[in-house]
Amino acid sequence: MADALDWLAVYLKGLAMGTADAVPGVSGGTIALVVGIYERLIEAVTAVDPDRITRVVAGIRPGARADARAAFREVDGGFLVALGAGIGTAVVLVLRLVDVLLTTVPVATYGFFFGLIAASAIVLFGAVDLGTPGRKVAAVSGFLAAFLASGYGATALGHALPVVFLSGAIAVSAMVLPGLSGSLLLIVLGQYEFMAGTLSAFLDGLAGAVSGGGLAVVVGSAPPIVAFLAGGVVGLFTVAHAVRRALEAARATTLAFLVSLIVGALRAPVLEVSTRLADSGEAWTSAFPRFAVAAVVGAGAVIVLDRYAGVLEY
Repeated sequence: MADALDWLAVYLKGLAMGTADAVPGVSGGTIALVVGIYERLIEAVTAVDPDRITRVVAGIRPGARADARAAFREVDGGFLVALGAGIGTAVVLVLRLVDVLLTTVPVATYGFFFGLIAASAIVLFGAVDLGTPGRKVAAVSGFLAAFLASGYGATALGHALPVVFLSGAIAVSAMVLPGLSGSLLLIVLGQYEFMAGTLSAFLDGLAGAVSGGGLAVVVGSAPPIVAFLAGGVVGLFTVAHAVRRALEAARATTLAFLVSLIVGALRAPVLEVSTRLADSGEAWTSAFPRFAVAAVVGAGAVIVLDRYAGVLEY
């Protein structure tokens, strides 16, 4: 009974992380710190390697099951499975809600995202030391990278499977970095709204297939989801490791770059709203009040989290 309760607790912590991961501006890594599992998560993720994966998969053979169980324990597999289930559940639920909100109230939704991002950037910059020329260059580079990508990604990258794969690798790797939001990076890359809509279509298609409908919608929306998940797996065990090595080698410079990415990304939700307004014919002057109110609410949520959790930092 105690073990079941322990795994339920991990699942619920995964729900909290997944909710944060699905919302731009709030990091699942931050939530992992809040709920006290960040170090265990990093140890488990970095323990996964090709050899252990091979040993676990080999467990389908009766003679290799003991070694497979040992390899599974070495990577804290039970913890990763329970946490991953919670994260997956939350991401599905939140992205479905976001898809509805982006359809019905896009200006307020992106305003909320803007507030989340802005407040996160303000809080995190307190942990950044720009005392050397190299760190200043890194900060400017991070800002320009996100600022320019925010205008380029949504219009030029498109949604081809290689782009979706790369986006998954980048977004999911951010999960292990407190303060850096994977969903924010998806907005910068122009993939956030696309993936939210694709996931909703896939789930609706599954529901329709179960009730007797065809599988056309499921088959049509599955490739981007598979590509994104595959990219996420690759990113989690490659990009995340590279960023961790960069933090170990040049922590202050790397942090300056990462936090400046958040500042530069503030352009993304503004551009998204501008595009929506241009399509609808509405002027910024009439849309700005609801954008601003939603931004204040989003910023307030981050400030409350930081004040009472005290861990919105690297």
